[in-house]
Amino acid sequence: MIRKSSGPIWERRRLLLEVHRVCAGYGDLQVLWEVSLHLQAGEIVAVIGANGAGKTTLLRTIAGLLRPTAGHIALAGTRLERLPPHRIVQGGVVRVPEGRKIFPRLTVLENLELGAYLPAAKRQRRQSLEWVFGLFPRLKERRRQLAGTLSGGEQQMLAIGRALMARPRLLMLDEPSLGLAPLLVQEIFAIIRDINRDGVTILLVEQHVFHALRLAHRGYVLENGRIVLEGKAEALLANEHVKTAYLGL
Repeated sequence: MIRKSSGPIWERRRLLLEVHRVCAGYGDLQVLWEVSLHLQAGEIVAVIGANGAGKTTLLRTIAGLLRPTAGHIALAGTRLERLPPHRIVQGGVVRVPEGRKIFPRLTVLENLELGAYLPAAKRQRRQSLEWVFGLFPRLKERRRQLAGTLSGGEQQMLAIGRALMARPRLLMLDEPSLGLAPLLVQEIFAIIRDINRDGVTILLVEQHVFHALRLAHRGYVLENGRIVLEGKAEALLANEHVKTAYLGL
């Protein structure tokens, strides 16, 4: 079932992330208007919408890079909206930004090791490297290579791998398929599914709407800074508005 979002009911015992009526923006420019969404542990949830809808602003607000002007955000019951970004990462929320933001003059291995800078993650660095190299064999092959010499797809793998080194409870992905060839898009989405099967909850912002909703358990449609639809992913794929506005059908 698809419904307009006005405070959905969910099983609180499984709730991982709650975003409740959040407003946020940049100075006098308000971008998000009373946005509410939630993720249960173990889900993949997609947020879809056009350029300028507020998707990246939403992730930046959850990550603590922007402070909401209203509403609240909670991770497993712990309020996040007034915490600095490093404390939010310590709590298990890790964001892979649009554009990858790797360190091009460092090697693949050095980039990955930077992801494990928190004490708890540093203690598990060896196991985390094995996990990341199992997900991304090409990164293992290129571990001594400068990150700036990797292909676009390999750089995206590195950005995701670096985030996983922090051992996230919630992984937020901002346009992971941006600029990639179709075959690489399919590969990245298959790996995201594998990461979720390994127990990581995922919040996915993505313009490849068909791929995102095929991957996700549930989804939200963000338009002009407001959640206008939410529901199970398969129901959103069948929704006439989604098909017309985002799938070109």
